[in-house]
Amino acid sequence: QVQLVESGGGLVQAGGSLRLSCAASGRTFFSYTMGWFRQAPGKEREFVAALSMSGSSPYYADSVKGRFTISRDNAKNTVYLQMNSLKPEDTANYYCAARSLTTAQAMSIMPPSGVAVWGQGAQVTVSS
Repeated sequence: QVQLVESGGGLVQAGGSLRLSCAASGRTFFSYTMGWFRQAPGKEREFVAALSMSGSSPYYADSVKGRFTISRDNAKNTVYLQMNSLKPEDTANYYCAARSLTTAQAMSIMPPSGVAVWGQGAQVTVSS
């Protein structure tokens, strides 16, 4: 099973950009569907984006579609979340997620309890 470590969070003004990275340990990274979820204070963890093992067919939450881009580099065991045109409502702790034997589409609708592996989280704060 992989272990995940996020980096790249921080404070940014509205309209700005950030890129989150999630580095995975283990030799089986290529076999995992990877995703990003987020959790704001007082709210439930919600799906943000997911990408299949091959890096094709990304899925996005409607709230981030057109602004966020998920990508992966299987040679580096890393998945990225490029976040552009950030809004104050994007403020949350962002979690990298992994699960094998699933698809990006399935990850987009599964409850957080369906995710097999979580990272520790990266805080993103967007000021107005």
